[in-house]
Amino acid sequence: MNNIKNLPLVNDASRRNFLKLGGAMGLAAAFASSLAACGGPAATSSSTTNTSPINKDLTIEAGISYALSTGFDPISSSGATPMAANLHVFEGLVELHPATREPYNALAATDPKMVNPTTYQVAIREGATFHDGTPVTAEDVVFSFTRVMDPANKSLFSQFIPFIQDVKALDAKTVEFTLKYAFPGFGPRISVVKVVPKALTNFPAGSDQLKSFDAKPVGTGPYKLVSAVKDDKIIFEANQAYNGPMPALAKGMTWLLLSDAAARVTAMQSGRVQAIEDVPYLDMQGLKSAATVESVQSFGLLFLMFNCSAAPFDNKLVRQALHYGLDKDSIIKKALFGNAKPASSYFQEGHPDYVKAKNVYSYDPNKAADLLKQAGVSSLEFELLTTDTAWVKDVAPLMLESWNKIPGVKVTLKNLQSGALYTDRVGKGDYKVVAAPGDPSVFGNDADLLLSWFYAGDTWMKNRAYWGSTPERAQLVDLMTKAGQSSKDDAKKLTGQIVDLVSEEVPLYPLFHRQLPSAWDAKKLSGFKPLPTTGVSFVGVGRTA
Repeated sequence: MNNIKNLPLVNDASRRNFLKLGGAMGLAAAFASSLAACGGPAATSSSTTNTSPINKDLTIEAGISYALSTGFDPISSSGATPMAANLHVFEGLVELHPATREPYNALAATDPKMVNPTTYQVAIREGATFHDGTPVTAEDVVFSFTRVMDPANKSLFSQFIPFIQDVKALDAKTVEFTLKYAFPGFGPRISVVKVVPKALTNFPAGSDQLKSFDAKPVGTGPYKLVSAVKDDKIIFEANQAYNGPMPALAKGMTWLLLSDAAARVTAMQSGRVQAIEDVPYLDMQGLKSAATVESVQSFGLLFLMFNCSAAPFDNKLVRQALHYGLDKDSIIKKALFGNAKPASSYFQEGHPDYVKAKNVYSYDPNKAADLLKQAGVSSLEFELLTTDTAWVKDVAPLMLESWNKIPGVKVTLKNLQSGALYTDRVGKGDYKVVAAPGDPSVFGNDADLLLSWFYAGDTWMKNRAYWGSTPERAQLVDLMTKAGQSSKDDAKKLTGQIVDLVSEEVPLYPLFHRQLPSAWDAKKLSGFKPLPTTGVSFVGVGRTA
């Protein structure tokens, strides 16, 4: 694992996930054509390096796309904005560089020490304190992990560390991990657990003490959270006692919660903020006169998920037919202005674990029709459900346009708020086909984690896609288990088999991976880079003017 000293100064940027496009589809298509004439819709500005001295007496102002959907307690926080805030407030023993996704030691003084393949020891950096001034102890670290691992707490992060058997303190500053089985990716993976003070969090769920911590968290990170007001702003101040590798480079930060896309763009153009996430694709070109705009390839995907318990979608040929029946290139050009790449694997091209799948679903309506015929389906009518995410709502009509050209196929559309989609329809099995966004890369970037999000556990395959009891799922779980415990080379081969299997069965599979646009004032911010994942980060970023 790379020590932080081997990394460039951490700089970061803003991100988006659920894009707020402006304008109707007709305008979108016309604008896409005009961009193509200017050299291509995905063209972006080059990053500009600001070498001016950083003024730590200045504050950073940013425009944030998403509302405060959850609190900040890292055992349960999963909303885009609170998770982004937590990158500045909390630390794990190990962290991932927001831009490069490379691991570095945060609260850990040195790289985790492997005693044997199933035992690791980690020392805490000297002098580390929480925001309230109390020292970080091994007991705090042990509690933070056991709290996540406790099934009673139902932490979504527990699914990422199933290999940990036990955590104990060897002394005041050293923690020992005992694993159920050898897990070569131990170091980077423990970044999913953030260290919290036991004294402030060792209370029953729902208690007033935990509610208070959830609203105003106490961590060890470079910034302290001062206040957070839903639909207004989040205010941070520099943690002057921070002695770790990523000190605050600004006096504080103010994040304006601007869910309206036009408001974010206006704030950037007027100079009210120095950076915004979630730049609407429609505004990328126009915003370049006022800011640096860059679109970064991400894992973030739009997936197609089927109710595999409902005929005829229990037949993989029908599922494959609908993938072949989508003109992804046209959809990406018209709705996303070229800012995505059609999926040729579960992973995006350029990902360290990318392997091209044996099934690549290029547009082939004749093959789609033939597969339906092989499945014995002469007439196929269904309702496509999607989330009400703005860019998804622009994509969905074009999906219907493709499918409805296939003889015998008739598809209608319904957009739902995400909670209503998954709770009222998907969770009850009341659906046939869903198209929705997802980006587990915010939690980590290795193949095992990204695959586990959708294909391990019960949430997606058993309770949403209803594919969990199939023999193919059992084969998939077996391959994933072996890959997670294998050496790098062996894991790569097994990952290829996994990708081939899911590309063949497609119970849930990506249509494309998006590029994520950010905008910033390169004359005022130093060390800023756009991120390849959901969220926004200003760790290692300072103001020069």
